[in-house]
Amino acid sequence: MNSIQHNTRSSVIFYIVTLNDTADHLRSWLKSGSLKSIRYKIVNFDTKLLEGKVKEDPDQGESMKPLTFARFYLPIFVPSAKKAIYMDDDVIVQGDILALYNTPLKPGHAAAFSEDCDSTSTKVVIRGAGNQYNYIGYLDYKKERIRKLSMKASTCSFNPGVFVANLTEWKRQNITNQLEKWMKLNVEEGLYSRTLAGSITTPPLLIVFYQQHSTIDPMWNVRHLGSSAGKRYSPQFVKAAKLLHWNGHFKPWGRTASYTDVWEKWYIPDPTGKFSLIRRHMEISNIK
Repeated sequence: MNSIQHNTRSSVIFYIVTLNDTADHLRSWLKSGSLKSIRYKIVNFDTKLLEGKVKEDPDQGESMKPLTFARFYLPIFVPSAKKAIYMDDDVIVQGDILALYNTPLKPGHAAAFSEDCDSTSTKVVIRGAGNQYNYIGYLDYKKERIRKLSMKASTCSFNPGVFVANLTEWKRQNITNQLEKWMKLNVEEGLYSRTLAGSITTPPLLIVFYQQHSTIDPMWNVRHLGSSAGKRYSPQFVKAAKLLHWNGHFKPWGRTASYTDVWEKWYIPDPTGKFSLIRRHMEISNIK
């Protein structure tokens, strides 16, 4: 939020989707220093929305995190908006957010994503299994229900961590209901790839938006900074990126992510002291 606010002259309203028990903590953090002038609304995510739609899978830690599904319910959180940008919380923005907001969406398209094939920041193979840049990395093509959709397995996937949504179109096409339908079917029939290449929220989005989405400029989602692949970028490329995304296991508030110094430039310490960064030089004092 700090990075977005500092890099635009536009008036931005932030909708922070969270769970009830963190709302007060967030409010006190947002009162501090340079965040004071930010316009925001804290929205509680009702986890009842997910009942019967998510399989508890100990191997897939993300399935236990309700907030990862918040992106499916945008019209509930911003009911009056015609257009919105969704962003994961492991990003910083270095460009003017207005440019991303103004991404042209084709008629009939409810969202624009950054595709994995045209992105400098992908083509990463995860654990030698599903490729992280096509549909077969996310969906189980052995399942008849998937085959019946006649979606090419080699179709380029996209990353759902940053996208622009036309909410008028989203509501008109009942996108939320369509996504929920595939979540339920997955619980019943196990339609997602066993070697899921990325986020558990990706497969339903890939199905619903198959050949029905626009694209954002790849520089607005320079990703994999949270995986070992992030180390491949040159400092010049990182500087030129409009948005940096630390998807993967290594978050910039933890120990081993790439380019944490770039993220830390925008970090505002938690005035309550409940949250603090984990850094290598602090390891000794943390043990005491």
